[in-house]
Amino acid sequence: MTRTVEVHGHRGARGLRPENTLPGFAHALALGVDAVELDVGLTSDGAVVLVHDQVLSPVTLSDTRPARPGDPAFPYVGKAVGDLTLEQLKTVDAGVRRRDDAFTATQLPLPGTPVPTLAETCALLAPSEVRLSVELKTDPTWPGEDIALFVSAVASVLEGAGVTRRSRLLAFDWRVLAEAHRHPALGRVALVERKTLVPGTAWLAGLAPDDPVAAATAIGATALSPEHTLITPALVDDAHAAALPVIAWTVNEPEDMSRLTKYGVDALVTDYPDLALAVRA
Repeated sequence: MTRTVEVHGHRGARGLRPENTLPGFAHALALGVDAVELDVGLTSDGAVVLVHDQVLSPVTLSDTRPARPGDPAFPYVGKAVGDLTLEQLKTVDAGVRRRDDAFTATQLPLPGTPVPTLAETCALLAPSEVRLSVELKTDPTWPGEDIALFVSAVASVLEGAGVTRRSRLLAFDWRVLAEAHRHPALGRVALVERKTLVPGTAWLAGLAPDDPVAAATAIGATALSPEHTLITPALVDDAHAAALPVIAWTVNEPEDMSRLTKYGVDALVTDYPDLALAVRA
């Protein structure tokens, strides 16, 4: 039987369209991805919005106007998502990348593109069959009650949109995965990178980092998603022996796509889903 590696559009299709935006997800859908990966934060008034960083980044976001005349919080870029309201976030332009890098050269600018809510994103994706990989952006400094509030808010949006059973929650902060057990219909993806696997790490909810597969199993993950440079054939074999699919991120070079496919990974998260789909074909 031929095994097909899934292609997951990273932040939609970050190499081709502005990241974490509705046009980006629409483009990923048109290309034919199996899943879209997206990042969420929680505003001060409880709205789940799509942003990669806990503080609004000037690389991907720019101010346009205050939400209300004389708003003392303006400008909003550089402020924490949790300190801003949805009304304030909705004035921010997410359609133009502001850094001169590889993505600037390949990404189509779409000025005037707003920051979407998770609900708006679900409304776009719900009619399709694509799966949703929702990364909750927290860190070990967050109080446990804030983690619980955030997970509950995300789960509520997904349930309201009717996409729970094809959605999964992703996190480097594994307390999110522990809290997600309250919502058993959602998948739970254990993210790891080098900085979260150091001795004494606070990222893994108290679990030891020396064996990521064993730790992911202990936290109740339904998949393991390592930074692609950490993946070896042995890691893939160990994960599969523990019934954990392996999702590699972020894979943008054809040689890496082919190598990881040979290792037996189950999915490739990529900024260039057009390229990954071509390599798969």
